[in-house]
Amino acid sequence: MSLEARKIRLIMELRRGGISDTGVLSAIERIPREAFVPGPFQDQSYENMALPIGRGQTLSQPQVVAMMTQALSVTKRMKILEVGTGSGYQASILSRLCRRVYTIERYRELLGEAEERFTNLRLHNVTTKLGDGYKGWKEQAPFERIIITAAPKEIPEALLEQLAIGGILVLPLGSQGNNQELIRITRTESGFDHENLGGVRFVPLVHGMPKDS
Repeated sequence: MSLEARKIRLIMELRRGGISDTGVLSAIERIPREAFVPGPFQDQSYENMALPIGRGQTLSQPQVVAMMTQALSVTKRMKILEVGTGSGYQASILSRLCRRVYTIERYRELLGEAEERFTNLRLHNVTTKLGDGYKGWKEQAPFERIIITAAPKEIPEALLEQLAIGGILVLPLGSQGNNQELIRITRTESGFDHENLGGVRFVPLVHGMPKDS
């Protein structure tokens, strides 16, 4: 089966899995997932599964990427913060849906590879930063949308502060294992509303920077 045929099969699977936002489905169709997959796993690029990318990190399952993106309710004029660049796949999907993506990664090697992919795909509205995701990106705040692509045990206070009034934060929350939940937080004039979107499994969000960064 060709990559294109596998991509079509994946899009149909995402539809059956509850992804109804045509903008999200179109972005996933336009971004070549194989460009983000390490060589040994190329034949699995359009399987609905997570794949390793090095440094103990993963390229998230397409169903989860689509679900988190749909939960953000992105529009064209928005500025989005992503915590955890990883391979760059999630940021690339978001770049097709919003005005600008700001994305933070703590591993220099992963960030460099992601930046190369953004350049090759001519995604000019993605801005990167090597840094501690727990701190967010204060200089560019507030953000209309924030997405965290690794799981903290508690919601980082700095990221709540950097969310605009009326903004949405989507993140996996909880310890590594079977007890993580996907949470959508909406900031209101009076506080924060929380909504549980179901169970997920993500690598942990780690404080600070690695020693070799």
